[in-house]
Amino acid sequence: MMKWVAMSIFSAALAVSAGGAAAQSESDNRVAAKTDWSVFVEDEPTECWIVSSPKQTVNSKDGRTVAVRRGDILLFVSYRPGKEVKGEVSFTGGYPFRDGSTVSLQIGDDTYEMFTDGEWAWPASKDDDRKILTSMRAGAEAVATGISSRGTTTKDTFSLMGVTAALDEAESRCSN
Repeated sequence: MMKWVAMSIFSAALAVSAGGAAAQSESDNRVAAKTDWSVFVEDEPTECWIVSSPKQTVNSKDGRTVAVRRGDILLFVSYRPGKEVKGEVSFTGGYPFRDGSTVSLQIGDDTYEMFTDGEWAWPASKDDDRKILTSMRAGAEAVATGISSRGTTTKDTFSLMGVTAALDEAESRCSN
């Protein structure tokens, strides 16, 4: 796993699992909280990202709701100016996705397919990233639906409250 992804998960998990000031004191690279989104900055190399955890999670198999153990479930948007990355959307479902499957990300009336690799999912292109970000700025919630390697369907609902402010903060901190 790339260094920035591992750092993102660690920092995001601290911020998401801990409350307000406690999270900020435990995670020194969290620079802002914008309603349901946190903003993080790494200095060397310069990287910024925003992250949120789901407000609701539903796991089902064979049409029945089931209890499953999952790792961190997080929706990210990343900026890495040294690699010319501006607004890269990613999602981790907290489990390995079924090989060859996609994650569906629905925001309002728009649905986007994200390719999977292990526990991660990304849009297929920078153009898809831009479309998703436009929808996120205008939407109220994002719903990520995926299928685990064990055949469990997961549906994670993320609030988009604060996402515009968080995106603006991360982008301004990581502009070229």
